[in-house]
Amino acid sequence: MGRTLVERTEEGPRGSRLGTVTPELTIGVVGSHDLVERVMLMGSISAPLPCRLIAVAYRDEREAADKVLRLGPSVDACLFASPVPYEIAQRAGALTMPATHVQFGGPSLTAAIARAALDERVDPRRVSVDGLSRAEIEEAYADLDLPSTEVTTREEPGPVSTITAFHERLLRQGVTTAALTCVRAVAERLTAAGFPAVPIRPTTAAIRNALQTAALLGARHRLEESQLAVVLVEVPTLREPVRRSAPRYWREELRLSLHRLLVQEANRISAGVWPIDGHSYLVVATMGSIAAVTDGFRVMPFAARIREELGLIAEIGVGLGRTIHEAEAHAKGALTRSQGGKQPHGFAIDREGRALVPPPRSASAQNGMTKRKGMEILSRLAAKLDSRDWVVDAETTGKLLGVTPRTARRLLRTLVDEGLAWPLPPNRSPQPGRPRQLYRLIVEKLSR
Repeated sequence: MGRTLVERTEEGPRGSRLGTVTPELTIGVVGSHDLVERVMLMGSISAPLPCRLIAVAYRDEREAADKVLRLGPSVDACLFASPVPYEIAQRAGALTMPATHVQFGGPSLTAAIARAALDERVDPRRVSVDGLSRAEIEEAYADLDLPSTEVTTREEPGPVSTITAFHERLLRQGVTTAALTCVRAVAERLTAAGFPAVPIRPTTAAIRNALQTAALLGARHRLEESQLAVVLVEVPTLREPVRRSAPRYWREELRLSLHRLLVQEANRISAGVWPIDGHSYLVVATMGSIAAVTDGFRVMPFAARIREELGLIAEIGVGLGRTIHEAEAHAKGALTRSQGGKQPHGFAIDREGRALVPPPRSASAQNGMTKRKGMEILSRLAAKLDSRDWVVDAETTGKLLGVTPRTARRLLRTLVDEGLAWPLPPNRSPQPGRPRQLYRLIVEKLSR
Protein backbone atom coordinates (compact mmCIF):
# COMPACT_ATOMS: atom_id res chain seq x y z
CA MET A 1 0.00 0.00 0.00
CA GLY A 2 1.44 3.36 -1.00
CA ARG A 3 2.19 6.16 1.39
CA THR A 4 0.59 9.00 -0.58
CA LEU A 5 -3.02 10.06 -0.35
CA VAL A 6 -3.45 12.72 -3.03
CA GLU A 7 -1.24 15.30 -4.67
CA ARG A 8 -1.97 18.90 -3.83
CA THR A 9 -0.92 22.05 -5.59
CA GLU A 10 -1.09 24.24 -2.52
CA GLU A 11 0.11 24.44 1.03
CA GLY A 12 -1.65 22.13 3.49
CA PRO A 13 -2.12 22.00 7.24
CA ARG A 14 1.20 20.20 7.72
CA GLY A 15 3.22 22.75 5.75
CA SER A 16 3.82 20.85 2.49
CA ARG A 17 5.30 22.93 -0.33
CA LEU A 18 3.60 23.74 -3.61
CA GLY A 19 3.59 20.75 -5.94
CA THR A 20 4.80 18.24 -3.33
CA VAL A 21 3.06 15.04 -2.33
CA THR A 22 0.67 15.13 0.60
CA PRO A 23 1.88 12.99 3.52
CA GLU A 24 -0.14 10.17 4.97
CA LEU A 25 -2.87 10.80 7.50
CA THR A 26 -1.94 10.97 11.17
CA ILE A 27 -4.32 9.43 13.71
CA GLY A 28 -3.86 9.59 17.47
CA VAL A 29 -4.91 6.38 19.27
CA VAL A 30 -5.93 7.13 22.86
CA GLY A 31 -6.66 4.48 25.49
CA SER A 32 -5.24 2.04 28.00
CA HIS A 33 -1.96 0.34 27.10
CA ASP A 34 -3.50 -3.03 26.19
CA LEU A 35 -6.21 -1.59 23.93
CA VAL A 36 -3.87 0.89 22.26
CA GLU A 37 -1.50 -1.99 21.49
CA ARG A 38 -4.32 -3.96 19.83
CA VAL A 39 -5.33 -1.00 17.68
CA MET A 40 -1.74 -0.26 16.71
CA LEU A 41 -1.13 -3.88 15.64
CA MET A 42 -4.22 -3.84 13.43
CA GLY A 43 -3.63 -0.36 12.04
CA SER A 44 -1.25 -1.39 9.28
CA ILE A 45 -3.72 -3.83 7.73
CA SER A 46 -7.14 -2.37 8.55
CA ALA A 47 -7.01 1.33 7.66
CA PRO A 48 -8.59 2.09 4.24
CA LEU A 49 -6.06 4.90 3.61
CA PRO A 50 -2.34 5.20 4.36
CA CYS A 51 -2.14 6.25 8.01
CA ARG A 52 0.47 6.89 10.64
CA LEU A 53 -0.80 5.93 14.08
CA ILE A 54 0.46 7.72 17.19
CA ALA A 55 0.04 5.75 20.42
CA VAL A 56 -1.27 7.83 23.34
CA ALA A 57 -1.60 5.45 26.28
CA TYR A 58 -2.59 6.33 29.83
CA ARG A 59 -2.91 4.60 33.19
CA ASP A 60 -6.16 6.26 34.23
CA GLU A 61 -9.15 7.28 32.08
CA ARG A 62 -9.15 10.72 33.70
CA GLU A 63 -5.91 11.49 31.84
CA ALA A 64 -7.72 11.26 28.46
CA ALA A 65 -8.61 14.95 28.13
CA ASP A 66 -5.07 16.17 28.87
CA LYS A 67 -3.57 13.59 26.52
CA VAL A 68 -5.79 14.80 23.69
CA LEU A 69 -4.99 18.45 24.37
CA ARG A 70 -1.28 17.66 24.10
CA LEU A 71 -1.83 16.18 20.65
CA GLY A 72 -3.22 19.50 19.44
CA PRO A 73 -3.09 20.03 15.66
CA SER A 74 -0.47 17.31 15.14
CA VAL A 75 -3.13 14.75 14.17
CA ASP A 76 -5.86 14.68 11.53
CA ALA A 77 -8.22 12.62 13.70
CA CYS A 78 -8.37 10.97 17.09
CA LEU A 79 -9.40 7.35 17.74
CA PHE A 80 -10.30 6.36 21.30
CA ALA A 81 -9.79 2.71 22.09
CA SER A 82 -12.95 2.62 24.23
CA PRO A 83 -16.06 4.78 24.75
CA VAL A 84 -15.11 5.85 28.30
CA PRO A 85 -12.13 8.15 27.51
CA TYR A 86 -14.01 9.50 24.48
CA GLU A 87 -16.88 10.60 26.71
CA ILE A 88 -14.48 12.13 29.25
CA ALA A 89 -12.58 14.10 26.59
CA GLN A 90 -15.81 15.26 24.98
CA ARG A 91 -17.25 16.54 28.25
CA ALA A 92 -14.01 18.34 29.05
CA GLY A 93 -14.14 20.15 25.68
CA ALA A 94 -10.80 18.68 24.58
CA LEU A 95 -11.92 17.47 21.14
CA THR A 96 -10.74 20.07 18.64
CA MET A 97 -10.33 17.56 15.82
CA PRO A 98 -12.55 14.83 14.29
CA ALA A 99 -12.82 11.92 16.73
CA THR A 100 -14.47 8.53 17.13
CA HIS A 101 -14.13 5.49 19.38
CA VAL A 102 -14.11 1.71 19.16
CA GLN A 103 -17.62 0.38 19.75
CA PHE A 104 -18.00 -1.82 22.83
CA GLY A 105 -21.68 -2.50 22.24
CA GLY A 106 -23.13 -4.96 19.74
CA PRO A 107 -20.86 -7.97 19.09
CA SER A 108 -18.36 -6.90 21.77
CA LEU A 109 -21.04 -6.87 24.48
CA THR A 110 -22.59 -10.08 23.15
CA ALA A 111 -19.21 -11.82 23.39
CA ALA A 112 -18.79 -10.62 26.99
CA ILE A 113 -22.25 -11.95 27.91
CA ALA A 114 -21.35 -15.30 26.35
CA ARG A 115 -18.08 -15.50 28.33
CA ALA A 116 -19.95 -14.62 31.52
CA ALA A 117 -22.48 -17.42 30.90
CA LEU A 118 -19.64 -19.96 30.87
CA ASP A 119 -18.96 -19.21 34.56
CA GLU A 120 -21.15 -21.38 36.79
CA ARG A 121 -21.36 -18.59 39.36
CA VAL A 122 -22.85 -16.11 36.91
CA ASP A 123 -26.42 -15.60 35.80
CA PRO A 124 -26.09 -13.37 32.68
CA ARG A 125 -29.58 -12.01 33.33
CA ARG A 126 -28.42 -10.50 36.64
CA VAL A 127 -25.25 -8.53 35.99
CA SER A 128 -24.06 -4.92 36.20
CA VAL A 129 -22.64 -3.14 33.16
CA ASP A 130 -20.69 0.12 32.94
CA GLY A 131 -19.71 2.42 30.08
CA LEU A 132 -22.59 1.52 27.73
CA SER A 133 -26.01 3.01 27.19
CA ARG A 134 -29.18 1.25 28.25
CA ALA A 135 -30.26 1.03 24.62
CA GLU A 136 -27.07 -0.84 23.62
CA ILE A 137 -27.55 -3.30 26.47
CA GLU A 138 -31.22 -3.97 25.70
CA GLU A 139 -30.39 -4.49 22.03
CA ALA A 140 -27.69 -7.08 22.82
CA TYR A 141 -29.96 -8.99 25.23
CA ALA A 142 -32.80 -8.92 22.71
CA ASP A 143 -30.49 -10.48 20.11
CA LEU A 144 -29.76 -13.28 22.61
CA ASP A 145 -33.46 -13.69 23.57
CA LEU A 146 -32.59 -12.86 27.19
CA PRO A 147 -34.47 -10.47 29.49
CA SER A 148 -32.57 -7.37 30.59
CA THR A 149 -34.91 -6.11 33.31
CA GLU A 150 -32.52 -7.20 36.10
CA VAL A 151 -29.40 -5.81 34.43
CA THR A 152 -28.07 -2.76 36.28
CA THR A 153 -26.24 -0.13 34.27
CA ARG A 154 -23.90 2.80 34.89
CA GLU A 155 -23.45 5.05 31.84
CA GLU A 156 -21.62 7.86 33.64
CA PRO A 157 -17.81 7.72 33.26
CA GLY A 158 -15.69 8.16 36.36
CA PRO A 159 -12.58 7.12 38.28
CA VAL A 160 -11.70 3.43 38.49
CA SER A 161 -12.39 3.40 42.24
CA THR A 162 -15.90 4.83 41.75
CA ILE A 163 -16.86 2.34 39.05
CA THR A 164 -15.39 -0.54 41.09
CA ALA A 165 -17.43 0.52 44.12
CA PHE A 166 -20.59 0.60 41.97
CA HIS A 167 -20.16 -3.04 40.91
CA GLU A 168 -18.90 -4.25 44.30
CA ARG A 169 -21.89 -2.81 46.17
CA LEU A 170 -24.35 -4.64 43.92
CA LEU A 171 -22.38 -7.88 44.18
CA ARG A 172 -22.22 -7.73 47.98
CA GLN A 173 -25.96 -7.05 48.19
CA GLY A 174 -26.69 -10.03 45.93
CA VAL A 175 -28.44 -7.85 43.37
CA THR A 176 -26.04 -9.03 40.64
CA THR A 177 -23.92 -12.12 40.05
CA ALA A 178 -21.11 -10.56 37.99
CA ALA A 179 -19.78 -7.29 36.60
CA LEU A 180 -19.34 -6.57 32.89
CA THR A 181 -16.98 -3.62 32.57
CA CYS A 182 -15.43 -1.53 29.79
CA VAL A 183 -12.50 -0.63 32.07
CA ARG A 184 -9.89 -3.34 32.42
CA ALA A 185 -8.56 -1.93 35.73
CA VAL A 186 -12.05 -2.33 37.22
CA ALA A 187 -12.18 -6.01 36.21
CA GLU A 188 -8.72 -6.59 37.73
CA ARG A 189 -9.72 -5.00 41.05
CA LEU A 190 -12.96 -6.94 41.30
CA THR A 191 -11.24 -10.23 40.42
CA ALA A 192 -8.56 -9.57 43.05
CA ALA A 193 -11.35 -9.07 45.61
CA GLY A 194 -12.90 -12.42 44.66
CA PHE A 195 -15.85 -11.16 42.60
CA PRO A 196 -16.78 -12.44 39.12
CA ALA A 197 -15.84 -9.78 36.56
CA VAL A 198 -15.78 -9.96 32.78
CA PRO A 199 -13.98 -7.24 30.80
CA ILE A 200 -15.80 -6.12 27.67
CA ARG A 201 -13.19 -6.37 24.94
CA PRO A 202 -13.64 -4.94 21.45
CA THR A 203 -13.89 -7.46 18.66
CA THR A 204 -11.50 -7.43 15.73
CA ALA A 205 -14.34 -6.21 13.50
CA ALA A 206 -15.09 -3.33 15.89
CA ILE A 207 -11.46 -2.17 15.82
CA ARG A 208 -11.34 -2.47 12.04
CA ASN A 209 -14.53 -0.41 11.65
CA ALA A 210 -13.25 2.24 14.07
CA LEU A 211 -9.96 2.54 12.18
CA GLN A 212 -11.83 2.96 8.91
CA THR A 213 -14.10 5.62 10.42
CA ALA A 214 -11.15 7.53 11.91
CA ALA A 215 -9.27 7.44 8.60
CA LEU A 216 -12.27 8.72 6.66
CA LEU A 217 -12.88 11.48 9.22
CA GLY A 218 -9.24 12.50 9.01
CA ALA A 219 -9.24 12.46 5.20
CA ARG A 220 -12.35 14.63 5.10
CA HIS A 221 -10.79 17.05 7.57
CA ARG A 222 -7.58 17.15 5.50
CA LEU A 223 -9.49 17.83 2.30
CA GLU A 224 -11.49 20.60 3.94
CA GLU A 225 -8.27 22.27 5.08
CA SER A 226 -6.89 21.88 1.55
CA GLN A 227 -9.57 24.04 -0.07
CA LEU A 228 -8.19 26.90 -2.12
CA ALA A 229 -8.11 30.22 -0.33
CA VAL A 230 -7.61 33.61 -1.97
CA VAL A 231 -6.71 36.72 0.03
CA LEU A 232 -7.25 40.15 -1.54
CA VAL A 233 -5.22 42.96 0.05
CA GLU A 234 -6.03 46.57 -0.82
CA VAL A 235 -4.34 49.67 0.61
CA PRO A 236 -6.46 52.84 0.23
CA THR A 237 -3.40 55.07 0.68
CA LEU A 238 -1.86 53.70 -2.53
CA ARG A 239 -5.18 54.05 -4.34
CA GLU A 240 -5.48 57.78 -3.69
CA PRO A 241 -4.12 60.23 -6.30
CA VAL A 242 -0.60 61.55 -5.75
CA ARG A 243 -0.36 65.01 -4.33
CA ARG A 244 2.03 67.42 -5.92
CA SER A 245 3.89 67.88 -2.66
CA ALA A 246 4.48 64.12 -2.32
CA PRO A 247 7.42 62.77 -4.31
CA ARG A 248 6.62 59.97 -6.73
CA TYR A 249 9.43 57.71 -5.49
CA TRP A 250 7.81 57.69 -2.01
CA ARG A 251 4.81 55.79 -3.36
CA GLU A 252 6.96 53.38 -5.36
CA GLU A 253 9.09 52.64 -2.30
CA LEU A 254 5.92 52.01 -0.27
CA ARG A 255 4.62 49.58 -2.89
CA LEU A 256 7.91 47.69 -2.94
CA SER A 257 7.97 47.51 0.85
CA LEU A 258 4.39 46.21 0.93
CA HIS A 259 5.13 43.62 -1.75
CA ARG A 260 8.26 42.48 0.10
CA LEU A 261 6.29 42.14 3.36
CA LEU A 262 3.52 40.11 1.71
CA VAL A 263 6.07 37.80 0.08
CA GLN A 264 7.70 37.19 3.47
CA GLU A 265 4.34 36.40 5.05
CA ALA A 266 3.34 34.17 2.15
CA ASN A 267 6.61 32.21 2.32
CA ARG A 268 5.80 31.28 5.92
CA ILE A 269 2.65 29.47 4.76
CA SER A 270 3.93 28.40 1.32
CA ALA A 271 1.52 30.69 -0.52
CA GLY A 272 1.92 32.75 -3.68
CA VAL A 273 1.64 36.55 -4.10
CA TRP A 274 0.71 38.47 -7.26
CA PRO A 275 0.25 42.26 -7.65
CA ILE A 276 -3.08 43.15 -9.26
CA ASP A 277 -2.55 46.88 -9.70
CA GLY A 278 -0.80 49.69 -7.92
CA HIS A 279 -2.78 49.35 -4.71
CA SER A 280 -3.93 45.71 -4.38
CA TYR A 281 -2.43 42.22 -4.22
CA LEU A 282 -3.70 38.64 -4.49
CA VAL A 283 -2.42 35.84 -2.23
CA VAL A 284 -3.25 32.20 -3.05
CA ALA A 285 -2.98 29.59 -0.27
CA THR A 286 -5.13 26.88 1.33
CA MET A 287 -7.80 27.01 3.97
CA GLY A 288 -5.56 25.22 6.49
CA SER A 289 -2.63 27.59 6.08
CA ILE A 290 -4.80 30.74 6.26
CA ALA A 291 -6.76 29.41 9.24
CA ALA A 292 -3.48 28.87 11.10
CA VAL A 293 -2.45 32.53 10.80
CA THR A 294 -5.90 34.01 11.45
CA ASP A 295 -6.87 32.13 14.61
CA GLY A 296 -9.57 30.28 12.71
CA PHE A 297 -10.57 33.30 10.57
CA ARG A 298 -11.07 35.53 13.60
CA VAL A 299 -8.14 37.86 12.89
CA MET A 300 -7.39 39.50 9.54
CA PRO A 301 -4.25 38.06 7.93
CA PHE A 302 -1.27 40.37 7.37
CA ALA A 303 -3.15 43.47 8.60
CA ALA A 304 -1.34 43.84 11.93
CA ARG A 305 2.15 43.63 10.46
CA ILE A 306 1.29 46.02 7.59
CA ARG A 307 0.05 48.54 10.14
CA GLU A 308 2.99 48.11 12.55
CA GLU A 309 5.85 48.12 10.03
CA LEU A 310 4.53 50.33 7.24
CA GLY A 311 1.96 52.44 9.03
CA LEU A 312 -0.69 51.53 6.43
CA ILE A 313 -4.31 50.47 6.91
CA ALA A 314 -5.10 47.45 4.73
CA GLU A 315 -8.55 46.31 3.60
CA ILE A 316 -8.61 42.52 3.37
CA GLY A 317 -11.02 39.90 2.06
CA VAL A 318 -10.62 36.10 2.18
CA GLY A 319 -12.58 33.67 0.01
CA LEU A 320 -12.68 29.88 -0.27
CA GLY A 321 -13.62 27.85 -3.33
CA ARG A 322 -13.10 24.75 -5.44
CA THR A 323 -11.18 26.82 -8.01
CA ILE A 324 -9.08 29.98 -7.87
CA HIS A 325 -11.77 31.90 -9.77
CA GLU A 326 -14.47 30.82 -7.31
CA ALA A 327 -12.27 31.64 -4.32
CA GLU A 328 -11.34 35.03 -5.81
CA ALA A 329 -15.02 35.88 -6.37
CA HIS A 330 -15.77 35.09 -2.73
CA ALA A 331 -12.72 37.12 -1.64
CA LYS A 332 -14.08 40.13 -3.54
CA GLY A 333 -17.42 39.71 -1.80
CA ALA A 334 -15.69 39.47 1.58
CA LEU A 335 -13.65 42.58 0.80
CA THR A 336 -16.83 44.49 -0.03
CA ARG A 337 -18.40 43.38 3.26
CA SER A 338 -15.29 44.37 5.19
CA GLN A 339 -15.17 47.79 3.52
CA GLY A 340 -18.86 48.44 4.10
CA GLY A 341 -19.04 47.43 7.74
CA LYS A 342 -17.44 48.68 10.91
CA GLN A 343 -16.77 45.16 12.20
CA PRO A 344 -14.16 42.84 10.59
CA HIS A 345 -16.24 39.69 11.04
CA GLY A 346 -17.25 39.58 7.36
CA PHE A 347 -13.71 39.51 5.95
CA ALA A 348 -13.82 35.74 5.17
CA ILE A 349 -16.42 33.87 3.07
CA ASP A 350 -16.64 30.11 2.55
CA ARG A 351 -17.28 28.43 -0.77
CA GLU A 352 -21.05 28.60 -0.16
CA GLY A 353 -20.92 32.39 0.13
CA ARG A 354 -21.41 32.54 3.91
CA ALA A 355 -19.27 34.40 6.42
CA LEU A 356 -16.86 31.96 8.08
CA VAL A 357 -17.10 33.86 11.36
CA PRO A 358 -20.63 35.18 11.97
CA PRO A 359 -21.25 38.58 13.57
CA PRO A 360 -20.55 38.52 17.30
CA ARG A 361 -23.56 38.00 19.53
CA SER A 362 -24.64 40.73 21.84
CA ALA A 363 -23.01 40.81 25.25
CA SER A 364 -26.25 39.69 26.89
CA ALA A 365 -26.51 36.65 24.58
CA GLN A 366 -22.87 35.69 25.22
CA ASN A 367 -23.32 36.03 28.97
CA GLY A 368 -26.45 33.91 28.74
CA MET A 369 -24.61 31.08 26.97
CA THR A 370 -21.68 31.22 29.41
CA LYS A 371 -24.09 31.26 32.33
CA ARG A 372 -25.91 28.17 31.09
CA LYS A 373 -22.62 26.27 30.80
CA GLY A 374 -21.59 27.30 34.30
CA MET A 375 -24.99 26.37 35.71
CA GLU A 376 -24.65 22.92 34.15
CA ILE A 377 -21.27 22.36 35.85
CA LEU A 378 -22.63 23.67 39.17
CA SER A 379 -25.68 21.43 38.91
CA ARG A 380 -23.57 18.32 38.28
CA LEU A 381 -21.34 19.09 41.27
CA ALA A 382 -24.26 19.80 43.59
CA ALA A 383 -25.95 16.53 42.62
CA LYS A 384 -22.86 14.50 43.53
CA LEU A 385 -21.90 16.20 46.80
CA ASP A 386 -23.02 14.47 49.98
CA SER A 387 -22.25 17.29 52.41
CA ARG A 388 -24.17 20.55 52.68
CA ASP A 389 -21.24 22.95 53.11
CA TRP A 390 -20.69 23.00 49.31
CA VAL A 391 -16.91 23.44 49.59
CA VAL A 392 -14.69 21.65 47.06
CA ASP A 393 -11.14 21.74 45.72
CA ALA A 394 -9.66 20.68 42.39
CA GLU A 395 -9.02 17.10 43.50
CA THR A 396 -12.58 16.60 44.77
CA THR A 397 -14.06 18.24 41.68
CA GLY A 398 -11.97 16.01 39.42
CA LYS A 399 -13.22 12.87 41.16
CA LEU A 400 -16.84 14.00 41.04
CA LEU A 401 -16.79 14.99 37.36
CA GLY A 402 -14.39 12.30 36.18
CA VAL A 403 -11.71 14.74 34.94
CA THR A 404 -8.09 15.45 35.87
CA PRO A 405 -7.29 18.00 38.60
CA ARG A 406 -5.88 20.29 35.92
CA THR A 407 -9.19 20.29 34.04
CA ALA A 408 -11.06 20.62 37.33
CA ARG A 409 -9.10 23.77 38.21
CA ARG A 410 -10.07 25.26 34.85
CA LEU A 411 -13.75 24.46 35.47
CA LEU A 412 -13.63 25.96 38.95
CA ARG A 413 -12.08 29.16 37.59
CA THR A 414 -14.94 29.28 35.10
CA LEU A 415 -17.46 29.08 37.96
CA VAL A 416 -15.64 31.90 39.77
CA ASP A 417 -15.66 34.08 36.67
CA GLU A 418 -19.40 33.53 36.28
CA GLY A 419 -20.17 34.31 39.92
CA LEU A 420 -21.18 30.72 40.72
CA ALA A 421 -18.36 30.00 43.20
CA TRP A 422 -16.20 31.90 45.70
CA PRO A 423 -12.50 31.19 46.15
CA LEU A 424 -11.81 30.74 49.86
CA PRO A 425 -8.54 31.68 51.59
CA PRO A 426 -6.04 28.82 51.12
CA ASN A 427 -5.50 26.52 54.09
CA ARG A 428 -2.27 27.20 55.94
CA SER A 429 -0.53 23.85 56.18
CA PRO A 430 2.86 23.04 57.72
CA GLN A 431 3.49 20.62 54.86
CA PRO A 432 5.63 21.81 51.93
CA GLY A 433 4.10 22.54 48.56
CA ARG A 434 1.24 24.65 47.30
CA PRO A 435 -1.70 24.83 49.76
CA ARG A 436 -5.07 23.54 48.62
CA GLN A 437 -7.35 26.17 47.10
CA LEU A 438 -10.91 25.70 48.28
CA TYR A 439 -14.03 27.01 46.56
CA ARG A 440 -17.48 27.54 48.01
CA LEU A 441 -20.15 26.64 45.43
CA ILE A 442 -23.07 29.10 45.33
CA VAL A 443 -25.73 26.43 44.88
CA GLU A 444 -28.42 28.89 45.92
CA LYS A 445 -28.38 30.20 42.35
CA LEU A 446 -29.66 26.85 41.05
CA SER A 447 -33.10 27.54 42.50
CA ARG A 448 -33.45 30.96 40.85
